[in-house]
Amino acid sequence: MSGPLVEIRGLRVFAHHGVLAQERDRGQEFVFDVTLECPPSPAARTDDIADAVDYAEVCERVVELARGGPHNLLETLAALIAEDLTSRFAVESATVRVAKPEPPIPHQLDEVAVTVTRRL
Repeated sequence: MSGPLVEIRGLRVFAHHGVLAQERDRGQEFVFDVTLECPPSPAARTDDIADAVDYAEVCERVVELARGGPHNLLETLAALIAEDLTSRFAVESATVRVAKPEPPIPHQLDEVAVTVTRRL
């Protein structure tokens, strides 16, 4: 029996990460998608937040970590968050996707992104 997946999509955070000094100085918006694979729990039956992963707390932690740093690479930021979430919350795995909607690249594109998964 598998547990639920908790999904957070489109969490926007203004932060100061990037390879270029101007990215770190000026800052920019990052968009986070997080998927947490949870172990089986009684939450669906009990309807009690104490039996579930509180996604509001997960969002707060992602924002806190995203505002830290700075980090040069999206890979570093995504790995840091995925590792923290798997150690802090009762989850079997955390997949974190970090997107940069306006990267300093002279081509038309929607975004650049990196996805990292960490398992217990």
